[in-house]
Amino acid sequence: MLQLNFIRENKETTLAGLRKRHFANAEAVVEQVLTIDQQRRDTQRDLDDVLAQSNAKANQIGALMKAGDKAAADAAKTETAALKARSKDLADTLRQLETDLQTVLVTIPNLPHSSVPEGRSADDNEVVLEHGEKPTLPESAQPHWELIKKYDIIDFELGVKISGAGFPVYKGKGARIQRAMINFFLDEALKAGFTEIQPPIVVNEDSGFGTGQLPDKEGQMYYVTEDKLYLIPTAEVPITNIYRDVILPESQLPVKNVGYTPCFRREAGSWGAHVRGLNRLHQFDKVEIVRIEKPENSYTALEEMSLHVQSLLQKLELPYRVLRLCGGDMGFTSALTYDMEVWSAAQQRWLEVSSVSNFETYQANRLKLRSKIDRGDGPGKMQLLHTLNGSALALPRILASILENNQTPEGIRIPKVLVPYCGFEVID
Repeated sequence: MLQLNFIRENKETTLAGLRKRHFANAEAVVEQVLTIDQQRRDTQRDLDDVLAQSNAKANQIGALMKAGDKAAADAAKTETAALKARSKDLADTLRQLETDLQTVLVTIPNLPHSSVPEGRSADDNEVVLEHGEKPTLPESAQPHWELIKKYDIIDFELGVKISGAGFPVYKGKGARIQRAMINFFLDEALKAGFTEIQPPIVVNEDSGFGTGQLPDKEGQMYYVTEDKLYLIPTAEVPITNIYRDVILPESQLPVKNVGYTPCFRREAGSWGAHVRGLNRLHQFDKVEIVRIEKPENSYTALEEMSLHVQSLLQKLELPYRVLRLCGGDMGFTSALTYDMEVWSAAQQRWLEVSSVSNFETYQANRLKLRSKIDRGDGPGKMQLLHTLNGSALALPRILASILENNQTPEGIRIPKVLVPYCGFEVID
C-alpha cells in the first residue's frame, strides 16, 4: 500500500506513476484520497481541541467545587457534557473517515520504478537478454501433453476423476523428476545463503492483505468458507507474513528465506491451446525465494535474485530470456518485475517460469514491517523495509520444456544436474 504522506507530498509523482501503469481514473482516485485525508486531519484537529477544552473544564469543576461555587460548577458540568457529546461525534466521524481512506488506498497499485518501460500489455515488455541456443527438433517431435501419455508419467484424466481439471497425477518417473527438481532448487538456494522455511499452505485474511493478494485477487484464490482461510497461490504469502507486525533488528538484515509448497490458483477464465497440459494448472509445485532488505540495497538484491534464477535455468540446460515488464503488465504490488521465460521447442513459444519482483515498501506498509536503521547521525530511525520475492522455480513449465526440448528417439534425456537427484538419465 502506498504511504499516505508520500501521496500527499508527491501528488504529481504519484499521478505520473499511476499513468505509467495505465491505472483507470488515477486523477479522481488520488484527489479522493487527498480530500478524505484533509477531512480526516481537520476532524482530528477539531477533536483534539474539544478534548483539550473538556479536560480544562474538568479541572475547572474541581476548583469551583473546592471554592464552594456550586452554580458555576454545575454550569461547567453542563458544558463538559456537551463537549463530551461533541467529542464522541467527532471520534465517530474520524473512524469513518479512516475507514473510507483505507478503502480507497488499498485500490491503488504500487508505483513503477523509473526503469519500468512504457506499455499496456505483454507485447510491450522489454527483452533484457536471451541465453542459450534453441534446440532444433525433428518434424516428428511432440508437445509435452503427448509425451506424458507416451511415457505414462503424468495422468490428467485420473486427476479429473479425483479432483477436476488442472489437478494432474504424477506417476513413476514423472513423480521422481518432480521431487528431483524440488530438491535441486532448494539445495541451490541453500548454497546461495537462503534459510529453508516450510510454511502452512493455508492463510488467513490478514496474511492475504499483508502481501497484496487481498482485496485484489480473491477471485483467483481457493477459499475455505467455514474456516475463512485461503489456499496459498504462492509461498510468498506465508513466508513474507512471518514478518507481519515485526520490527526487525538491523543486525538481522538482510533476510533470505526459501520454501517449497504446492500452490493453488483458480485461473478463472483460462482456456485454449496455450493452456494445454502443464502450461496452466490449478495446483502446482513451486520453490519460492523471499528477501527483506534495507531500502538502499533492494535493487542490488533484485539483480542477485535474477542471476540466481538464471543460474538454475543454465544448469538445467534450458534456453531462456529475461523480460522487464512494462507498466501495464506488472503485478498490482510490484515496483519492478523481471520475468524469466524458457523456450518450448515443440510448442515453438516462450513459457514464463519465474517472476522476480521488488515491492519496495508497498507490502511492508501493509505488514507494518520496519527496522531502526542507523545512518550514522544519531539513534536509528524507524523506517519501512523493502520486500522482494521470486519463483526459483515453478515446476510445471520447466518440466514441459525439459520433456519437449530433450526428446530423442531413445527417450527423453534428463539434464545432467538432475540425474543424481532422480536416479535415472532417460525417461523411456
